[in-house]
Parts: sequence; C-alpha cells; structure tokens
Amino acid sequence: MPAIPMNVIWLILFVIFVIAEIATAGLVSIWFCFGALAAMLAASFGGSFGIQAGVFLVVSIILLILTKPLVKKLHTKVIVTNARAIIGEQGVVTETINGIEGTGAVKIQGKIWSARPRDENQVIDEGNKVKILDIQGVKVIVEKIEEKTGEE
Repeated sequence: MPAIPMNVIWLILFVIFVIAEIATAGLVSIWFCFGALAAMLAASFGGSFGIQAGVFLVVSIILLILTKPLVKKLHTKVIVTNARAIIGEQGVVTETINGIEGTGAVKIQGKIWSARPRDENQVIDEGNKVKILDIQGVKVIVEKIEEKTGEE
C-alpha cells in the first residue's frame, strides 16, 4: 500500500480545521487553517516533516498572536438586549405607584412591569408618564416626567 503524501495529509488537516471553524460560533481554528496551508506548501517543496511541523506551528502561533487582540476587540461590543433595553424609555402608569406600599405598574413598549418610584416616598398616579431609570429584580425604577404647560 503506497504511503499518503504529506501535502495530502496537510490538505486533509486544513479541511478538518475549516469544518471545525464553520461548526463553532467564534474564531477557534482559523489560525490552524493557515498553518496547515503553509505546511502543505512546505511539503510540496520537499521539506522534511520537521520543517513542515515547524512551519505549521510558527505560522499558526504568529497569526494567533497578531490577530487574537483584534478578534477580542471586535467581540467585546456590548449589545443591550432584553430587559435592559428599556432603561431610558418612557412608560405610562397603569396602576398608581406607591413607594411606601410597594405597589404600582407601568406599561412599557406594550408590556406591563411592576414599578417602584426612585423616591420611596413618592406616589405617581395612574395615567402619568414616567422614565425608566433602572431594573431591580422584576421591578422597574421610575421617575415621573413633569409635563410642561403652555403657561410661562
């Protein structure tokens, strides 16, 4: 049985690394893909297995060192999702908010939330507009939006 040429083995490893990269959500093996391609070139030019393995390691490590900070920087964007996205939004009081009694509800973006006023002694009547300041547990912390009158 004839031996498999090393450039074919490096090509097979390249395909395996590409499949692993496609199957994962983040950049995991892209550096090894390029390392395998470089080693395949070294094999094509008749380099010994030691040279091929060295080329694979050097190319993979250099690419990892040079690109990992860039990849990390690109993946650290904070995306506001779910509940935290309503902070800063306005809502309408659907049930009088009473800080002392711990009661009240607000409609925000079509959903009803339990609410507490920022000032625990404040009462905000039904129908008033409020601004969402924070979320603590399952309750939003709100402050009343003072409506401007036409009189000055």
